[in-house]
Amino acid sequence: MKFQLAFGLVLSGVSAFAIAAVSPEEAAELGKSLTLTGAIQAGNEAGTIPAFEGGLREAPAGFEPGSGYWVNPFKDEQPLFRIDASNYAQHADKLSEGQIELLKRNPEYYMDIFPTHRTAALPQEVLDASVRNATECSTLKDGLALDPACRGGVPFPIPKTGNEVMWNQQVRYNDGKFGTTTSSSNSWIVASNGSVTKASEQATFVERPFYQMDVPGRDEQMYTRVYSVTKEPARRAGEMTGYTDFLDPTSRARRAWSYTPGQRRVKLAPEFAYDTPVASMGGIELFDELFMFSGMQDRFDFKLVGKKEMYIPYNNYELYFDCNADTQLMASHLNPECERWELHRVWEVEATLKEGRRHVYSKRTYYLDEDTYGAGLYDAWDQSGQLYRSMMLGGVQFYDHDIPYIVKHVIYDFNRGMYGLINDALSGGYKVLESPRSERELNPEAIVSRESVR
Repeated sequence: MKFQLAFGLVLSGVSAFAIAAVSPEEAAELGKSLTLTGAIQAGNEAGTIPAFEGGLREAPAGFEPGSGYWVNPFKDEQPLFRIDASNYAQHADKLSEGQIELLKRNPEYYMDIFPTHRTAALPQEVLDASVRNATECSTLKDGLALDPACRGGVPFPIPKTGNEVMWNQQVRYNDGKFGTTTSSSNSWIVASNGSVTKASEQATFVERPFYQMDVPGRDEQMYTRVYSVTKEPARRAGEMTGYTDFLDPTSRARRAWSYTPGQRRVKLAPEFAYDTPVASMGGIELFDELFMFSGMQDRFDFKLVGKKEMYIPYNNYELYFDCNADTQLMASHLNPECERWELHRVWEVEATLKEGRRHVYSKRTYYLDEDTYGAGLYDAWDQSGQLYRSMMLGGVQFYDHDIPYIVKHVIYDFNRGMYGLINDALSGGYKVLESPRSERELNPEAIVSRESVR
């Protein structure tokens, strides 16, 4: 493994050196042994993972464009086999510690394993930019910042470090070119006694300026922008929050804001980061756990362990569009009838808390799907070394938009014996925007003015 290192000044205690992209010889494998985004093109030797054939781009019968709901193209498939408390040890090499803990604690829980479908499909312009990035994209400042020249594609289709994999995860093509909205995104909390609480219902907006190369006025340092408007509970109706993340967070930290109707003013919210609990998610999820990982990578050392095969949530059309709130939530875990598990290759990244840094977790492990850098699994350990939380994040392919959409997930808190189901938009569906919103529209004051009168 060869790296070219360009050394610069040391700024604010962070080395300014850049890790250059891979060699032309390595990059030449994109489109050959590797897909254009860097996944292994071929299937596995056992035949349980198929070769990549371009992803799912054809809508099945019954799909209504613009409805906000995507028909399950695999609804008639039957599981290959089932994993439960009686046989999980036979499959332990393909399970995370969180999955094993869930199976051990709940004898009635199971995982149905379905045939693997590599459905991820991206627009050609994103694929072309990903190939370009292989030899031109680089991280800066010890991996904490990303060169704006990487915009438009997967930054590191052939990642060499843990930071590179996590940058792929943070800027993945998840919301189309101009963003997605939901009119009713719900978060549910199930306590240790089995009681269900609707933590919040929100209207949301998410966009990835990282891919808006031809949108006038977009700051090239900006890569993600999010805001939400609370509808429920009634005592918090009308509250709004939002944040914007930048490619060099060492010089431009997350710009987060909040609005409370009672105070009638927008306030900066620098606390919306790291291990601050997210109130709208019942406190079961932290700000740097949004979408599995969100924010600056400075408190942990991210080590790229390698690639392995694991059972991960995938093609979860049933969970996203067919299982209603009463069906999907059970006393101690998500209803396994609503879940779909497939065998996929994943990147494994181990994050260890840096000496002298503070965080509620001491270690985290990420398992990220090689085709999307989004779907996968995540485990976190507390300061005593005990497994604290685990997340299962699955998605669906928006086959009419070339978007691997990955937001809805379950997170288990093993310390308190509770769990949460996050980003559930069953009642409102999802909308992919066909044109960009202007900077003027996305100013926090403009958002508050517009949303307050709806």
